[in-house]
Amino acid sequence: MGIRKNIGKDLQVSIFTLHQKFFKRHREFITASSVVICVLVLRYLGLLRPLEWAVLDRFFQLRPIEASQERITIVAIDETSLRKFGSPISDSDIAKLLQKIDSYQPRAIGLDIYRDLAVPPGKKELEEAFNSMPNLIGIELLSDSQNSRVNPPSVLKKKGQVGINNTIRDADGKVRRGLLYAHFKDREYESFALKLARLYLRKENIVPKNAKNSEYLQLGKAKFIRFKKNDGGYVNADDGGYQFLSNFPKPACSEGCGDKSYGYRTIPLKDVLNENKKLPENWIKDRIVLIGSTAPSLLDLKLIPYSSSFMVAEPESIAGVELQAYFIDEIISASLEGRKLLRVWSEPVEYLCIAIWAYIGAITRWRIRSSSKNFLLILFISFIFTVCAYLLFLEGWWIPLIPTLITYIGSVIVITSQIAHTQEEFKRSKDFLQQVINTVADPIFVKNEKHQWIVLNDAYCNLIGSPQKQLIGKFDYDFFPKHEADAFIKNDEYVFKTHKFLENEEQLTDIYGKLHLIATKRSLHKDSAGNLFLVGIIRDITERKFQEDHFRYIAYHDALTGLPNRKAFTEELHESLSWAKSGNCMLALLFVDLDGFKQVNDSLGHKMGDLLLVTVAQRLSNCLRGSDTVSRLGGDEFTIILRKIPKAEVAAKIADKILRTITEPIALENHNATVSASIGISIYPDNAENCETLLKQADAAMYRAKHLGRNRYEFALRSF
Repeated sequence: MGIRKNIGKDLQVSIFTLHQKFFKRHREFITASSVVICVLVLRYLGLLRPLEWAVLDRFFQLRPIEASQERITIVAIDETSLRKFGSPISDSDIAKLLQKIDSYQPRAIGLDIYRDLAVPPGKKELEEAFNSMPNLIGIELLSDSQNSRVNPPSVLKKKGQVGINNTIRDADGKVRRGLLYAHFKDREYESFALKLARLYLRKENIVPKNAKNSEYLQLGKAKFIRFKKNDGGYVNADDGGYQFLSNFPKPACSEGCGDKSYGYRTIPLKDVLNENKKLPENWIKDRIVLIGSTAPSLLDLKLIPYSSSFMVAEPESIAGVELQAYFIDEIISASLEGRKLLRVWSEPVEYLCIAIWAYIGAITRWRIRSSSKNFLLILFISFIFTVCAYLLFLEGWWIPLIPTLITYIGSVIVITSQIAHTQEEFKRSKDFLQQVINTVADPIFVKNEKHQWIVLNDAYCNLIGSPQKQLIGKFDYDFFPKHEADAFIKNDEYVFKTHKFLENEEQLTDIYGKLHLIATKRSLHKDSAGNLFLVGIIRDITERKFQEDHFRYIAYHDALTGLPNRKAFTEELHESLSWAKSGNCMLALLFVDLDGFKQVNDSLGHKMGDLLLVTVAQRLSNCLRGSDTVSRLGGDEFTIILRKIPKAEVAAKIADKILRTITEPIALENHNATVSASIGISIYPDNAENCETLLKQADAAMYRAKHLGRNRYEFALRSF
């Protein structure tokens, strides 16, 4: 028996020794492998995707401006043009526009506006213009929903002169991918950008064909690599149709681009239709002319990598027509001059790069023990690798910068922690804890099983407002209100009994009576003797909570009137309708639009107009019950939700009261103004049973009230 015991002990020692030798010999490989696995898991959970996109966007922004080939000119439907010609622009004006542009002999014309419905007058003239221009390409929008689909002009559809306008947005709202073809209901559709690029390239005798020994599209000197769902920083992205990663051009622009140093020449539509103004012939002749909206009011705005900047907090959107110009320019430049398209490494190559740098991080940290030298080395290698990634980007390669840097730095950090662990024994004594927590800026306390404070750092004493010598050995009940102390003890007991980590938010009142909102992390530790110590780390979140409440108020309220805004109204309407359905109650929605507000705004100025809106908002609020809600949708439009009304006549009475109140003269500093209102009323469940239809019905009733003479209300027509 003794021999067997000795053999067993020897075997255990041998196994332990082998384990130690194996770990010591291969610790760099083991550490690097573990870090690589963690980073790849993070990547395929999509957690690194925002960082990889941000780096790619930054590379685009740092890219130098390229020489412009001046192939594209944009005719912009801006706000000034809309005010002059109306919205939507009539068929006759579009026909005149096309004819004037065509007279300058452009190589192709792209009509990046939807014309699925006639806008009189001028339907016949526009159809004649469509028929007479073989170099004109229209646009359509594909969608599974019939309500969202926008058909192209039938004349252009029959002639095959239509491209699709389906834009691919990433999760952050930006466009980084282009679309050449889409497959929809067993049909293949060509994109608007490719259609125009092909029309331009036809004169250069360049036509699409399959690349040699591949399924990819070859167009002149360019081979368009089909996007795959895990390319670059993407994870399980939608790769339907024929997509490609866009290497957005940055063409120099000396004139016609506003205050930007790059982009595409732009001519306002009003200048083109000005019969007394001659356009620069070299801006149009033998070029691609794109016609589209740049007016913010039409909401055709897109975000691309150039939209963000470290110097600008709010991303700068570009017009949809400008996005088409980027895609067209990229396709043509790649086809004619061989401009680089954006490519990525294959997944095995990416994995290999990430693994190599993880191993480099681990092995250099073991060889160089100095923390300061390692810190400088991390900065140097990160800088060099970032520069290399940027240079490769300029050559058309998007490489995995973020995962590689994270694995490198992660390996250094893990090895650093292993070194620290081997150099010191973990001490749980009171003196050691005191030394450690005093170096931490956050308030920290340590309690024993009796819930007495045994170790406190200076930050915790400052938070409470008492010196450490008065706190050590005392209890929560000695300094805090009973309800707070009860909550602290309850949370402490949970950690002591379950041995689990606990993080929660609490309230703490200092000795001066000031209330703090705190986030406390509690964890349990045991020393070599088996004594249990509860360690709590506190973060004062009073200011953050105040900011969160402030930001929420801003997000849900109109800055001018203080009323709930459109976002708040939408949520409130959904909740009110749900409550009405569950309670089998009647609900009324009033859509209020001011009559004569524009005249006040134009004659007295925006300041007086703002004062008028504030006064109207106050009057509307005073007309309502406590359970009702008035919101400002924007401009001079307001909505009112009347909850739990016994009959529709109640809504009519309130509408009458509103009309009388609004028409009373309004004092605007040294002026008196008078406005009225047109009100549309829809009733749940009589007119609609969902929010969207209820709002549309009220809006339509409001317009009917305006047409019938204004200063009145109209009920929505009952659905049959």
